[in-house]
Amino acid sequence: MGGVQAAQEESAMAAAATQPHMATARDRVAGFASGIASGATKLLVGHPFDTVKIRCQVEGGHGRFKGPIDCLLGTVRNEGARALYKGASIPLFGWAMMDAVQLGSLSNYRLLLQGNDKSRRLEHFEHGLAGLGAGWTVALVATPVELIKMRLQMQYASGAARTYRGPVDVVRHLTRTYGTLGLWHGLHATMTQRSFFFFLWGSYNVYSEWLRSLRVAAAPPFVTHTMDGRPLPEKLVNFLAGGMAANTFWTLCYPVDVVKNRYMTQPDPSSISFRAMFGHLYRIEGLPGFFRGFVPSFIRSFPTNASAIFVWESTMRLIKGETRH
Repeated sequence: MGGVQAAQEESAMAAAATQPHMATARDRVAGFASGIASGATKLLVGHPFDTVKIRCQVEGGHGRFKGPIDCLLGTVRNEGARALYKGASIPLFGWAMMDAVQLGSLSNYRLLLQGNDKSRRLEHFEHGLAGLGAGWTVALVATPVELIKMRLQMQYASGAARTYRGPVDVVRHLTRTYGTLGLWHGLHATMTQRSFFFFLWGSYNVYSEWLRSLRVAAAPPFVTHTMDGRPLPEKLVNFLAGGMAANTFWTLCYPVDVVKNRYMTQPDPSSISFRAMFGHLYRIEGLPGFFRGFVPSFIRSFPTNASAIFVWESTMRLIKGETRH
């Protein structure tokens, strides 16, 4: 009798394991809520790097800086350390909102591809597709935020000599120049750059799986692919995979990012189209022009995005009450 009961219980457990694990309302909103924490983390860690990157990109090889280190030191020397956070008031709100939209939509695009069944494992390509959808979605929010931020970051004068007195003044100028939709000037350029989120989130899944296959051993080489030892902590996996995916993303999309930023910060009204800006930049600076500011961007991308994705994944697990999702 006991054997029959045990067999029935085992059969019931096996049946339960094969049942779809359907997403709940909490699963759908968790990504948006966790994205707010991720965005705030990005601002704190990454904005000084971003200011140096933007200035190097837009000034180019014929500007006032010899390179990223000269830009960093010159900015601090001439404008003070607070200048590294120029334009940060908009990203403080904007990055939180952008990450809420990006990571919330990413979570929901994943669920859509899973057919609302969380137990269905997505392929690397499908993770990339979810990232692509998230990139295009967040571009609607990112365009005005980045446009205002870059205009303020590229302002070197102070006092009465300033072109813009602050974010509101930038908004007035853009709407006066381009009309009601002036805040979305450069949307197509932003969507092109955000298309590379396919590689960001596709590679994040690749790196995560590889890191989870590693085992920590007590003796050299300490990290192995054998089943002996314990797996890496999931939070460490999130941090390392997030940083490596960000480095992959920026390596691939950087030339497009430079062109986008040149296009969106040129004097108004824009005289050079986004497509023509590629040829214009090449004629003026050659191939090196497409990689101005790459070093600070590459260095910034690992700690900024590793920290942000770590915070996002950890907050997601907390909200959903899971040890890992």
